[in-house]
Amino acid sequence: MSADRGILSPADWRRPRVRIATRATHVILLVSLFVVGLGPILWLAKSAITPTQDTLRTPLSLWPNGMDWENLITAWTRVEIDKFFLNTVLIAAGVWAVQVLVATTAGYALSVLRPRYGKVVVALVLATLFVPSIVLLVPLYLTIVDPPLLGQSLINTFWAVWLPAGANAFNVLLVMRFFDSLPREVFEAARMDGAGNYRLFWSVVLPMSKPIIGVVSVFAVIGAWKDFLWPMLVLPDPAIQPLSVRLPALQQFIELDVFLAALAISTIIPIALFLVFQRLFLNGVGMGGAVKG
Repeated sequence: MSADRGILSPADWRRPRVRIATRATHVILLVSLFVVGLGPILWLAKSAITPTQDTLRTPLSLWPNGMDWENLITAWTRVEIDKFFLNTVLIAAGVWAVQVLVATTAGYALSVLRPRYGKVVVALVLATLFVPSIVLLVPLYLTIVDPPLLGQSLINTFWAVWLPAGANAFNVLLVMRFFDSLPREVFEAARMDGAGNYRLFWSVVLPMSKPIIGVVSVFAVIGAWKDFLWPMLVLPDPAIQPLSVRLPALQQFIELDVFLAALAISTIIPIALFLVFQRLFLNGVGMGGAVKG
């Protein structure tokens, strides 16, 4: 019975005035969330196939003079969205691979292997979250210009975006907390069967970690997809710039309807990614925040 208790008692729900007011509040909240969350995306999708004059005169009308599907074709061909789209996909894929690799291996070492000075390392990783990212911009840029041991600059290469992305303390701590919630009995059983540290990581821990890997994947790809400042600094060559950098630079040279169509195309991957991984994302958020015991 206690699990079914809420703010309103059964006696309150039997009162017509309370029941109507509560349901009306629910409807208003749902509509508000829909407008705030999906409104801008739906307006962008509508404006992508609307002529510029219609968008400027009646921005909330649904195609008063018909749809203009040529906007999408023009954005894909004349603005060369396909090339910048491919650049963005390559950058996001590399960032995803580096962040998943670093987060899972570091989380495994700190949570499962538990080295002697693991708590000190965790404290240092946690401390980096309190350092503003803008403070690290100059030293990180100088490191990319003259990286140690390599002897040549990484400017105008995707590595300049991929490698710094691995230093994500939030993902490391998130994965570590998830690994802490995994049953230790499984690890001990695997070790008794002769599994070493690498086999334990690859065959036991990773298969149990699909939810949190999905969460890190969504964070990594969406973060890389919308990142503007760092790619603009380390990728000055327009030929290899992502959409987030190139579209603002092209805005003054193309029509509004074509620009909105290009923006709509650039939102396809993040939305599709979340829809595909939403179950893993939601499960991972719940499991990652659990504290065992």
